[in-house]
Amino acid sequence: MKISYLLLGSSILSGCTTMEKEISSSPNIILVLSDDQCFRAIGHIDDEVKTPNIDRLARSGTLFTHAYNMGSWSPAVCVPSRAMLITGSFVWDAHRFENEYRNQDEPLSRPLWGNLMQQAGYETYFTGKWHIKRDPVDVFDHVRNVRPGMPKDFPEGYNRPLHENDTVWQPWDEKWGGFWEGGTHWSEVLADDAVSFIDNARESEKPFFMYLAFNAPHDPRQSPKEFVDMYPLENISVPENFKPRYPWREEIGSGENLRDERLAPFPRTEYAVKVNRQEYYAIITHMDKQIGIILDELERSGLAENTYIFFTSDHGLAVGEHGLLGKQNMYDHSIRVPFIVTGPDIPANRKVSADIYYQDVMASSLDIAGIEKPEYVQFNSVMDLARGARTESFYDAIYGCYMDLQRMIRKDGFKLIVYPAADKTLLFDLENDPWEINDLSEDPDYQDIKTGLFNDLLDLQKEMNDELELD
Repeated sequence: MKISYLLLGSSILSGCTTMEKEISSSPNIILVLSDDQCFRAIGHIDDEVKTPNIDRLARSGTLFTHAYNMGSWSPAVCVPSRAMLITGSFVWDAHRFENEYRNQDEPLSRPLWGNLMQQAGYETYFTGKWHIKRDPVDVFDHVRNVRPGMPKDFPEGYNRPLHENDTVWQPWDEKWGGFWEGGTHWSEVLADDAVSFIDNARESEKPFFMYLAFNAPHDPRQSPKEFVDMYPLENISVPENFKPRYPWREEIGSGENLRDERLAPFPRTEYAVKVNRQEYYAIITHMDKQIGIILDELERSGLAENTYIFFTSDHGLAVGEHGLLGKQNMYDHSIRVPFIVTGPDIPANRKVSADIYYQDVMASSLDIAGIEKPEYVQFNSVMDLARGARTESFYDAIYGCYMDLQRMIRKDGFKLIVYPAADKTLLFDLENDPWEINDLSEDPDYQDIKTGLFNDLLDLQKEMNDELELD
């Protein structure tokens, strides 16, 4: 076990009776983080996908229906997403700090998430996808099975399926490796890791913080055949906003050379989209089974009653919506994620529609642990919202960005998207058009809304230290 140099030393590690009592009564905290899971891809929202254990969390706690990833400076959206999560900083400030904490030989100028929990007396544990440029052993007491950004891929997994007889690659075929590299599916390994730690935690007097990061449902979307068979193609819907091609794909950085977009053929076909969605749902259901194993062990251990659980994802995924496959865009399917919190004082089966960022989970855990939020943590705790003590969002608007190619503001039921390289602006009425199909940017009746949102976006850019100039 490695203890970070950022611990507070004797004030925490000493055998102070008062501290022991405070630690023993502190609640445990678990983050369950999926990868690439759209907000619609849980059964509690859309019964086309089967997630009985995620639904179990939603029924026992509070579901936030409008949680967002703030954006990305990289085509690998998961890197900035997780950098914001672990630092607590907004996107462009996290980008600047990334250049510091990526240097493994230099001490950190400020604690990261796990370090803060250590300072409060928590035993910290990590397993799964890390994808942050700092060794996790500098951040957590216990580290198991650190995974890369995605499992190893293979040429046969791209540009498919071309037609109904294209069966060269099958998601259950273990010969390709990928999620089965090492002999056991990575989602199953993560569940085994979590169960082992929970079993040992019963003997500890310290509370624990677990960061459990699945690689699923990121591609290659592999799962055992029994899970794929749960989703016959005739039962898979083509999204309402399906398009064969997205018209501004090249100008926004989501073109035909982007890795994520090359997974399915161009132009998109309804058949290819249905197959990709079938495999997407299957790996989510397989992951959901592993989440159930973790929840069952937590209940058997007797620790569940004093444990808060957060379930969320680093960002969403298009999987055929708008003619796109990936997450490098500002539509809700790619920036909006599921977000659930359960715990001793969290109302059951409740939905909250206030806008949040999923990275608010970091500040929320500090709130639960009784840690004063450092000034550099810019995100907010959602605990008052989850408990019903507050109803309004902490954010006047939701900001979104992708490199220097896209900007977005979501406010008062409308969304404005700006594509600088295409000299194009899109406007959507989200209340009446949740699939973001009808662009109102040229409608004379909406010009005041468009202008107002654009000016609000300029103000948000200043708040975010966003240096991109918009005309």
